[in-house]
Amino acid sequence: MLVVTTEAVPGHRVTAVKGQVFGVVVRSRGLAGNFMAGLRTLVGGEIHEYTQMLEEGRRQAIDRMVANAGAMGANAVVMMRFDSSEIGETMSEIVAYGTAVVLEPAA
Repeated sequence: MLVVTTEAVPGHRVTAVKGQVFGVVVRSRGLAGNFMAGLRTLVGGEIHEYTQMLEEGRRQAIDRMVANAGAMGANAVVMMRFDSSEIGETMSEIVAYGTAVVLEPAA
């Protein structure tokens, strides 16, 4: 399934709009991850544990969004975006969302 952040796909036309589609993931950083991240904040630099957690969460959110779009009969998602927020002190919510559409090659 094609997933793009743009409104249009060159060489294709939208033949049907299936509606809003999203995929949600809530991840816990866990005690070990928080401990290691806390140590890294003392010296500065990238916190690899959080980077990895957010990358995995975004991939899962996209996979869930794609599955939902497929269930709606779409073959593409346009205007895809991410949103994220904290839940409490140890959890992150990641949402991938967009518009599920049916694309066909332009004549």
